[in-house]
Amino acid sequence: MSWSWEYAFGAEEAARTAPPVFLTVVERKAAELVRAAEARYLHGRAYGGDDPKGGDIAVPGGMFTYQIVVRDERVYVVQITYLGF
Repeated sequence: MSWSWEYAFGAEEAARTAPPVFLTVVERKAAELVRAAEARYLHGRAYGGDDPKGGDIAVPGGMFTYQIVVRDERVYVVQITYLGF
């Protein structure tokens, strides 16, 4: 398995109605998080500690909330908020 990201919970449904330009920015930032997590947790499946605290990232047009699950080698986008600014 290799590191990747995906929408989780209600974020997948919200992504269906958000503008494509906004989603492109969210997906680009999520990919950056994946690269950072992959570099930080080289042996993700064998990791024995607690998962790091997730967070919020502001992007043009809104924000999103993410969670990293090291043993799954996944970054989950758990909520997206489009504000239209």
